[in-house]
Amino acid sequence: MGLTSHIEELKKKHSDLSHRVEAAQRAPGTSDAEIAEMKKQKLRLKEEITRLSAEPA
Repeated sequence: MGLTSHIEELKKKHSDLSHRVEAAQRAPGTSDAEIAEMKKQKLRLKEEITRLSAEPA
């Protein structure tokens, strides 16, 4: 897998996670801990995307 396709895959996962967080925040049965964990995962993905995007090709 090339670097560009890997970054695109990470962006897709980040976007999917964003939608899951939004849905979880609207769902009354979702705990704050679950939402916080998803947000942490989103942040890790964003940091990885940023790191990989900054690397020379």
